Amino acid sequence: MKYLNYWTPLLAWLALATTLGASPSAAAQQTLAPAAAAESESAPRVAGEVRKVDTEAGKITLRHGDIPNLEMPPMTMVFRVASPDFLSKVKAGDQVLFSAEKRNGALTVTAIDVRPDK
Repeated sequence: MKYLNYWTPLLAWLALATTLGASPSAAAQQTLAPAAAAESESAPRVAGEVRKVDTEAGKITLRHGDIPNLEMPPMTMVFRVASPDFLSKVKAGDQVLFSAEKRNGALTVTAIDVRPDK
């Protein structure tokens, strides 16, 4: 009987903590998803030039201007793409406007469009 008196409050506390812990996690996921979407929409558009398209690897090499949201100066580098469809829209030599973010530790193009001829 002594053991029952000891374990009952502990088990009740664990059940309560588990129940309360599940709700904030679900709420956090619901509130973070719109924030991530808003971040994608607010990423600045950057001018660049396509240097290489690697459809097999799902990557694109871009010579680009300053990317303020990534604190990245102008350079040429390889990015992953958020959608393989992006790679079919461009070819080497195209002048583009694109947005990029760091997703899952990788620099990723989240939007890209060929610039109209001037």
